[in-house]
Amino acid sequence: MSEHLSPLAGTPAPESLMANIPRLVTEYFALLPDPAIASQRVAFGTSGHRGSSRSASFTEAHILAITQAVCDHRRRVGITGPLFLGMDTHALSEAAFTTAIEVLAANEVETMIDQHLGYTPTPVISHAILAYNRGRDTGLADGIVISPSHNPPEDGGFKYNPPNGGPADVDITGAIEHRANEYLAARNAGVRRMDFGRARRTACIHLHDYVAPYVSDLAGVIDMAAIRAAGVRIGIDPLGGAAVAYWQPIMERYAIDATVVNATIDPNFRFMSVDWDGKIRMDCSSPYAMAPLIALQDRFDIAFATDTDADRHGIVTPTGGLMPPNQYLAAAIGYLCTHRPDWPAAAAIGKTAVSSAMIDRVVARLGRRVTEVPVGFKWFSTGLIDGSLAFGGEESAGASFLRRDGSVWTTDKDGLILGLLAAELTATTGIDPSRFYAGITKDLGTSYYERIDAPASRAQKAILAKLTPESIDATILAGETIIAKLNRAPGNGAPLGGIKLITANAWFAARPSGTEDVYKIYAESFVSAAHLKQVQDEAQTLIGRFFEPA
Repeated sequence: MSEHLSPLAGTPAPESLMANIPRLVTEYFALLPDPAIASQRVAFGTSGHRGSSRSASFTEAHILAITQAVCDHRRRVGITGPLFLGMDTHALSEAAFTTAIEVLAANEVETMIDQHLGYTPTPVISHAILAYNRGRDTGLADGIVISPSHNPPEDGGFKYNPPNGGPADVDITGAIEHRANEYLAARNAGVRRMDFGRARRTACIHLHDYVAPYVSDLAGVIDMAAIRAAGVRIGIDPLGGAAVAYWQPIMERYAIDATVVNATIDPNFRFMSVDWDGKIRMDCSSPYAMAPLIALQDRFDIAFATDTDADRHGIVTPTGGLMPPNQYLAAAIGYLCTHRPDWPAAAAIGKTAVSSAMIDRVVARLGRRVTEVPVGFKWFSTGLIDGSLAFGGEESAGASFLRRDGSVWTTDKDGLILGLLAAELTATTGIDPSRFYAGITKDLGTSYYERIDAPASRAQKAILAKLTPESIDATILAGETIIAKLNRAPGNGAPLGGIKLITANAWFAARPSGTEDVYKIYAESFVSAAHLKQVQDEAQTLIGRFFEPA
């Protein structure tokens, strides 16, 4: 978090924060981006292209270009199976969904859309791709997720998932981005398109039941019978997102004692409490955005939320309130590794380089190994498919793991199963995840972890992204000898896009933001909160010296 906390943080969203949705959608169709302005070009970050029609960074022109670029990519690499298309509840998602169908139909792509034109969580798209591709070598399926994740109501997002079901890797996104920007520069000359009414009637656009296959398969990854038998009282808040229509079928099929505390769909998300910076943001890892559910913690044995596309989770316990994401990841890993006897013994636990080192300590005690990768869930997809990874998790409250029999479940983040896992853990152990975490880490030290944002220009961010271990002459960090300097992830050798320094009892990593004029400092100390602050201060001073020329 930034050090500048809004006075509105954690309070009900005031009317003054409500977006003008009709104007937002009008701007989507009316504004034309200028490809000469960097912020208005197509840019695929770790989670696809994101922007807003207000700033001409997410418009009909962008979606026409990107969708045609995806169609071109499919033809180029020989993907001929169906494309699973889903959207979340952001206002611009509906508009982009319409545009995408117009292009997909004109390109004769067999496209699967929700049978009720409803909303589809990111993990459900991943699950559908993998289920279709299971046992196939040709005619493979892929997918598109239209969502800016937990971003504010004014934002839009568009992400491509290849046949492995996970987020596309940098080679694929780079090619799609380049081709889309070529279309954008040519004012979308060459983009194939037909009007929406005609597109809906074409033979290649298929109504698909996304809900039933996912819901009926859940018992393969979560012990739903244990949850039902223990009578765990569960509170669920979909935060007005794509999972809203999934919880009632889940509750009915598995006869679990669950309550959806808020089933409202509203493109302004006016039921949210304000996030740390004064914005409405459906971030289920934020204590400010999660204030309404935290207030209900005593009503349930376990409560959880998912973000707008349901790929992230937020766990609320009676004894600890909202769990920090790193703590829940460690608890989930500790539980799964002792309650999944059919998981491959050699399968590693995947974590990002900016996740807590407590995970390493927990995993080492369990006799497994950690695979540390850069930020981005795409780095876990291959390992989850081939079983070399049993679990993949990010410090930003996103994770997925293998089925109970050790086979792949999803290769994208799944907030639904992480929430249900908290209920299974509670049912099986008799204690909530906060107490479970305290138990498995009681003699492993105390983690003091925080992420902060600091200002950085575009030029400074470029400098940070290219830092090497050799360029860092520091030998001491917060009074301890630096034992490792990394700009590549030890698990796969891929670039971190920044730098990480490690001591015996602390570390920090610095990475540039892909969307804002800031850089992110992730830091952790096993000494004290004061030591963490020292690590953060010295990290900013060290990085600041490289920024001075820019």
